[in-house]
Amino acid sequence: MGVLYNQVADRLQALIKDGVYREGDRLPGVRVLSKQFGVSISTVLQAHQTLEARGYLQPRERSGYFVRLPAVDAPEPVMQRHRNRPVPVTAREMTLELCADAQKLMVPLATAIPHADYLPLRQIQQSTLWAARRGLETLDYAFPGKESFRRQIAQRMAAVGVQVTLDDVLVTNGAQEAIILGLRAVTQPGDIVAVESPSFPGILQALEVVGLRALEIPTHPSDGLSLEGLELALEQWPLKACVVVTNHSNPMGARMPDERKKQLVSMLAAAGVPLIEDDIYGDLYHTGERPRPAKAFDRADNVIYCSSFSKTISPGLRLGWMLPGRYMASARQQKYFSNLATSSIPQLAVAHFLEQGGYDRYLRSAREHYREATERMRAAVARSFPVGTAVSRPQGGFVLWVQLPEGVSGTRVYHRARAENINVAPGLMFSISDKFESCLRLNGGNPWTERIDQAIARLGALAHEELGQGG
Repeated sequence: MGVLYNQVADRLQALIKDGVYREGDRLPGVRVLSKQFGVSISTVLQAHQTLEARGYLQPRERSGYFVRLPAVDAPEPVMQRHRNRPVPVTAREMTLELCADAQKLMVPLATAIPHADYLPLRQIQQSTLWAARRGLETLDYAFPGKESFRRQIAQRMAAVGVQVTLDDVLVTNGAQEAIILGLRAVTQPGDIVAVESPSFPGILQALEVVGLRALEIPTHPSDGLSLEGLELALEQWPLKACVVVTNHSNPMGARMPDERKKQLVSMLAAAGVPLIEDDIYGDLYHTGERPRPAKAFDRADNVIYCSSFSKTISPGLRLGWMLPGRYMASARQQKYFSNLATSSIPQLAVAHFLEQGGYDRYLRSAREHYREATERMRAAVARSFPVGTAVSRPQGGFVLWVQLPEGVSGTRVYHRARAENINVAPGLMFSISDKFESCLRLNGGNPWTERIDQAIARLGALAHEELGQGG
């Protein structure tokens, strides 16, 4: 069905582009289009929603769908090239502000948290009830992780080209803990670690917890970490690790091509620098096949793989895992000393959900939801924001990186938006050296509503006002 309604949407879009339906025209009714294309009415309605997300249709209550040509597509942000030095990481207060209880009352465009409507709530509730009835199996310390859960992880890793056994898997409290354990396994306080720029704030926070210095490496919005920048850093600085989100990075949504992943793995192995790979968005690709992780190209056992189900099944489960490889002994020790084990019931519940095949069925619809949601938000930003605004084109995940025109302060837009109960993430959060003052990150992982539509329009108006005031 997903393929069919996309085909109908593509055919209608072609008719609009060819001028058969002009801007302002009302499309024929759903029953007419159902007969015209030989599909069900529900398929036509899904095609309409897809075209609305792409910016080609506008619904009018009790009147139908009308053609609206999308705004001129916004370009991608440019990769910012800077000569950087290692810097100690300190937390930004605004990072904590975005997670405060007060933000739950705001329009949720800041935190990269999936909306409850896009999560498999009913299925995971059923699996949790099943797990809770397992008796003594739920009461022990599940260290290094429940066998059933680690078996499912090993099977899923094999499907993306990574051959591991159950004993290679260490279960963690989310990917954040996995990254921290990986860092502690390969570094000492004061060491230098290479990170993407812009970088996910959680990674910067992990470096701060371990007492490390960050060296920011320029990152392309489509291809990911600059290998040329990393090569220069390896020549100039005694790097002890490199942390990269290889698939659908946060905040840019970049997916590193396989060839560059191979080069990244080879370059770091030759330098003796461990790669800590965060693949938390790997399952949320929008089209095509599941991208392989860099770990699939690891022949030197130099990649520490980290992931979780926080972006797919539920952030509240806090259920992640890592493949520490030759650093397993140190990672296990750090895990045991810090919190003994990860809770048993979530592991049993998710293992049951995976065994029943529910996860893959859910992912098929979730990917389509996120693709449409980010396309719709991207089109709305292009319509509402000033000329010169650039917006990322993520191939997966659900966040958008917005680069405002020169002279427009993303931080000022952030503060003014919060005063109007619109929560966005300012660019300063994604760097330790104030590089992205003119940027914002938006969460596209929400069902489209009039409230969100109005919030994007208001953000655009604020950006226009800031531009008119000269920043």
